[in-house]
Amino acid sequence: MKKVLVVDDSASIRQMVGYTLKTAGYEVIDANDGQQGLDKANAETVDAVLTDQNMPVMDGISFIRALRALPQYQRTPILVLTTEASEELKVQGRAAGATGWMVKPFDPNKLLEVMQKVLPE
Repeated sequence: MKKVLVVDDSASIRQMVGYTLKTAGYEVIDANDGQQGLDKANAETVDAVLTDQNMPVMDGISFIRALRALPQYQRTPILVLTTEASEELKVQGRAAGATGWMVKPFDPNKLLEVMQKVLPE
């Protein structure tokens, strides 16, 4: 079973994304912000990461940079799921190491389609 780390400061988004992924057969762990996400990624290995951009303590782009600095996460798919749609932030996300960028509100079917693309069975 593929394990996905969902990082978002919104409990309702974590619940909705978690429910969507779990019903599709993914194991899901979650975190409230980038720092907690980094701590969880260090504590256990995950196959993919889905992160928000705007979070307290550590934002999504800083989280991606920190995660990519860890040898075990240099090739792990990292998707950004955010309300931010600016091209400038997307460029910063790609430069930090984001695999993809999705804008909220999310479509559960599109999310699963993207997850299957980045995490083939």
